Amino acid sequence: MDRAGRRRTGPLPVIYEKRGDVPSALKGTWYMSGLPQIFQNLARSKGFWILCACILLVWLNNTSWPIDRSDRTITLVAHAGLGQTYDLDGVQWNTNTAARIHPPEHEYIENTIPSIQAAFAYGADIVECDVRLTADQQLAVFHDYRLDYRTNGHGLVSDHTMAELRQLDVGYGYTADQGTTFPFRGKGMGLMVTLEEVLRTFPDRHFLIHIKDGGTPIGHVLLNFLQTLDTSQIQQISVYGNDTALDLLRAHYPQMQILSKAKMKAAVVQYMLLGWTGLIPDAIRGMELHLPLQYAQWLWGWPDRFLQRMERVNTRVVLVQYEQGWSKGFNSCAELQRLTPQYTGALWTDRIDRIGPLLKP
Repeated sequence: MDRAGRRRTGPLPVIYEKRGDVPSALKGTWYMSGLPQIFQNLARSKGFWILCACILLVWLNNTSWPIDRSDRTITLVAHAGLGQTYDLDGVQWNTNTAARIHPPEHEYIENTIPSIQAAFAYGADIVECDVRLTADQQLAVFHDYRLDYRTNGHGLVSDHTMAELRQLDVGYGYTADQGTTFPFRGKGMGLMVTLEEVLRTFPDRHFLIHIKDGGTPIGHVLLNFLQTLDTSQIQQISVYGNDTALDLLRAHYPQMQILSKAKMKAAVVQYMLLGWTGLIPDAIRGMELHLPLQYAQWLWGWPDRFLQRMERVNTRVVLVQYEQGWSKGFNSCAELQRLTPQYTGALWTDRIDRIGPLLKP
């Protein structure tokens, strides 16, 4: 009946001016009367509201908005100190990258004392350096497995003693114009050094050691060397490379941050399965975690809550770029624009001379 006492024959009105106008049979659902039926059904479902509550809890558990990291600053990791960069197009594992460098913008040759010194001077917090085992069981700081690409030597690093390697010119093979000129030829004489020399030269600095050889022999040699260092210096070292050597090091130094491709994949998969709950899987604890930016942003809690979680379990997060199947550093102002504003994790760079002054003026 309407207010005049007349019987209403049409449908009930959809919108009411006052709640008191709503028939008693519809009280409690009057506010949904203008919604499509599917939404009305959802709103009446307890399961729907339980799902909404779960989504809200997951969001609250992984959002970064309440996390204050204003007391943190970005950490810069200089790849091989300060060296020459090259075009990644078509690069394979055995490509001679010294023969395809960009036109030089500085005088430094990677993995040498001068390049490491320059990297720290430009603002690097950590320097990455490559090590290979020599014929006399020394740890040579050098990238390639062959000497022919960068030096005036021939054969494998492992076939030569450290004394022989010191006689080589590590700048011999660099060219930016397909061999027309060699701008560093003659400038790298005697610059190949051992890991021991590097750490003795920079005893208070942090290093990321890249084990370039496979198998256990280099792991044993590195372990024996590390055991000659004091605890404070060990705490400044992290290592990545082959799993066999890393497992050996981890058994003796459980707090050392380590990284291999296989370990990183397993850690990230487990975190994606559990991280939404706030639980941190063991696989991702105590790691040197190098994450391509385009994948990192999908991790639970990215960026600040994720970084906070990783710090709590002794894991360093290093952002890299992923290009043509290879990781590369952030090497220009334009590339820095891709970062989350106020990012406070670690950042990989091949050009610390550019990035250091921008981020740590």
